[in-house]
Amino acid sequence: MSAAEDELLLREAEKIVTAVGRMFPGLCEAVLHDLRDPEHAVRAVENSLSGRRIGDPATELGLARIADPDHPEVLQNYPNRFPDGRPAKSTSVGIRNSEGVYVAAVCLNLDVSLLSTLTRGLEQLLRTEEHRPPVAETLRARTLDELRGAAESFAAARGTTPRALATPDRVALVKAVQEQGHLELKGAVAALTGLLGVSRATVYNDLRR
Repeated sequence: MSAAEDELLLREAEKIVTAVGRMFPGLCEAVLHDLRDPEHAVRAVENSLSGRRIGDPATELGLARIADPDHPEVLQNYPNRFPDGRPAKSTSVGIRNSEGVYVAAVCLNLDVSLLSTLTRGLEQLLRTEEHRPPVAETLRARTLDELRGAAESFAAARGTTPRALATPDRVALVKAVQEQGHLELKGAVAALTGLLGVSRATVYNDLRR
């Protein structure tokens, strides 16, 4: 295997590191390690979130690759930390030459601290209280047709019509349509009195019971 071929692999990998880093400015650090020279392994770095510079030594993971030819080629999405303590999600890709020797590694370190803050903010924004309001709320416009349908369904479940409901059932119906928000509609009470065949006073009395 020629040194020229190793150098070609590194040049091609450098393009990828530069492109990925510039695609995620301030968010993802992309580093190319030349594993042929562990004391000065950092060949290219884009978005240096860790503070590393070209010519810095290899990390422990890079040294492990050099020492062990059976080291995994890809380590995906493992937890990591930047020197200042920020959490990171890292991926390391080893690059072998035609003889199977590791000559380089591309390492991506995603700063997840900003995303964690955003996630916590979204969780707070989406959080609802455990207690429920005293009445069920439906966020849509109601119609008198829905009131009529609710009354007819209530009566049909009892084998009768709204006008033929016994007094206890009629009271239950009036309170049910109130809890469902139907009586907030303009003309709802008048429509209900027509359905039940009772006076407005009866409907209001039923509501007070």
